[in-house]
Amino acid sequence: MDTMVKQSLAVSIKKLSSCVTGVKEREVWARRRAKRGTGGVKSSPPRTGQTTVTHSYQTDLEKERKLREALNAQKHAERAAMRDHFRKKYQLSKSSKDTSHLSAAQGKVALPRQLAKLIGPETPAKDDGYSLLSAFQGLNFNMGMLGGKQTKSSTPMSVNGEACKTMWSVSVSPSMFQGIQGMCVSVRPAACVRIQRGMCVCPAGTVAGLGVEGVTPARGGPAERGGGRGLRRFEEIPHTGSSGWLNLVMFWREDRFKLLHKHMERTFNTLGPIYRERLGTQSTVNILLPSDISELFRSEGLHPRRMTLQPWATHRETRQHSKGVFLKNGAEWRADRLLLNREVMMAPAVRRFLPLLDEVARDFCRQLATRVEKEGGKEERGLSLTIDPSPDLFRFALEASCHVLYGERIGLFSTSPSQESQKFIFAVERMLATTPPLLYLPPRLLWRLGAPLWTQHATAWDIIFSHAEKRIQRGVQRLRSTQAAGGGSGGTEGEFTGILGQLMDKGQLSLELIRANITELMAGGVDTTAVPLQFALYELGRNPAVQEQVRVQVKAAWARAGGDAHKALQGAPLLKGLVKETLRLYPVGITVQRYPVRDIIIQNYHIPAGTCVQACLYPLGRSRDVFQDPERFDPGRWGTQESGEGPGGGGGFRSLAFGFGARQCVGRRIAENEMQLLLMHILLSFRLSVSSSEELSTKYTLILQPETPPRITFSTL
Repeated sequence: MDTMVKQSLAVSIKKLSSCVTGVKEREVWARRRAKRGTGGVKSSPPRTGQTTVTHSYQTDLEKERKLREALNAQKHAERAAMRDHFRKKYQLSKSSKDTSHLSAAQGKVALPRQLAKLIGPETPAKDDGYSLLSAFQGLNFNMGMLGGKQTKSSTPMSVNGEACKTMWSVSVSPSMFQGIQGMCVSVRPAACVRIQRGMCVCPAGTVAGLGVEGVTPARGGPAERGGGRGLRRFEEIPHTGSSGWLNLVMFWREDRFKLLHKHMERTFNTLGPIYRERLGTQSTVNILLPSDISELFRSEGLHPRRMTLQPWATHRETRQHSKGVFLKNGAEWRADRLLLNREVMMAPAVRRFLPLLDEVARDFCRQLATRVEKEGGKEERGLSLTIDPSPDLFRFALEASCHVLYGERIGLFSTSPSQESQKFIFAVERMLATTPPLLYLPPRLLWRLGAPLWTQHATAWDIIFSHAEKRIQRGVQRLRSTQAAGGGSGGTEGEFTGILGQLMDKGQLSLELIRANITELMAGGVDTTAVPLQFALYELGRNPAVQEQVRVQVKAAWARAGGDAHKALQGAPLLKGLVKETLRLYPVGITVQRYPVRDIIIQNYHIPAGTCVQACLYPLGRSRDVFQDPERFDPGRWGTQESGEGPGGGGGFRSLAFGFGARQCVGRRIAENEMQLLLMHILLSFRLSVSSSEELSTKYTLILQPETPPRITFSTL
């Protein structure tokens, strides 16, 4: 035994003694002198102890430096990878600095799990497989069950409905996985796979934990939301009826299209936070909770797709009009959308058209003040006038849209507005009203049959296109005259001639595509702005405390801004909260749809790629599971909770009135600023009140609007 110990320790003791005595180092110096020969001045070796300490210290410094450089390189590479991902996604210009950081890391960037989760859906693994280890994220393993006791469990079901064979549950220690970090086991989506007789790993990395002892799903995970059951098949999602045509007949018989938002709210209360519905030719999965909506948007892909309004598309095809970004999909949509974003969504573009919107908003309030002075009655504090403001709001929205799009005023605030513009507003209302019934029928068949419903819809669109074409032709002639006079299509220096002029000046979109997109922006920018303003004025009128709170902030911001509309809006965040709160209770569009590009799991139900899944905004905004005291009108709630987690989770996926991501409403910035500016000037000039504090009755005609327009009392301050 002694001999074995001596032999095993001999080498280590020899190295240790060499370090202490310096024998080995003196031998090294002796060999160096022998190589140099005897000539020259002999250099004496440095003192042994000093050399050893210095060498060791320098080695440690070098190691620390290399480690620090490696950590910094990894950090820079992580940030560069995230920025590079979003640059590719939105086709922005590359950064040379990010490219160098990624090159230094040789493309091998191991992102933290939370960051990788953001971009993971965009980069699916080969073979459509799934990481085995991802199935165990958030699971707690019972350390007390390592004795190997096995119990027979229920038989879990695979995605295609076939049962896995008998499985045995066994508790697993986390230490078993320490040695296999980074290992990825590919699992085909079509079937469950038995792994070591202990677990069934299903698509999207979900553990079907039926009867698995010692395994507790993470809080809020699919298994918990599904009531502790295993992964459920798509066909098991609760539904409103399997016959789409029978459901459609019931909808027409009971006039449910008019109250579709209420129907959704009742169905969620009955069936839970997810349900399927078939109506005629359409089939959708409806969801409610922000955490589920977050999962949907993470799987939208590079070219997000929403439900195509087929009646609109059929009109373009039968009339041989080009389609704008609203009706396009795929790479063609993306190319056009990125060009439009620069002129309607980016901050520099907003600053260019903001003064035009502010000019129209001021004119509206001046005209309203004149009307109150002429027609209003006297009160203790001044004059007041009670009116239905909806016709004036529609004219305001059309005037503001034309000013921004074409760079010209069309005179709707005059005493006798043009019949052409009134006809346009009526056509937009008719088009919106006839769209919902046509969504669930084959439009081409109705076109060939000459059905009255289709005729009304197509005629309304023809009027819209005719109005837009006249405005576009005037704009084109004006811009060409400017160019012939020696100026650019952008007009004189510092002058903004409208989005039409900007697009023509860039020359990146053909005139036909410019016409298509400008027409869609015109058609979608009137009712969708005027109607929310009705709701906002009504809510301010029946909530005087909220109205006064917003007014105080607006007055202070306006005084600091010195008449600068952009600075005034920045200094009054409650205005933005006011618009968001209005759209929470009264969303213009009651759903946001996506077709996921990969299989996803929502509420523990498997949803195949390509399924139309829609977030239902009206019941979302009024759900107690998502908002505290949802009936209360409180613009201030968005200042403290906007970026945080609400009761329903999902972070920021609680305000989706304009959609989300690359496919959000292309006219969002125009609409938001248009509403905020008008509300700001109204609050600076008038006090609002209503005769009744009851909630407004609403109806759905592709957009949500009041059953009867509310009457508002405007009193001078």
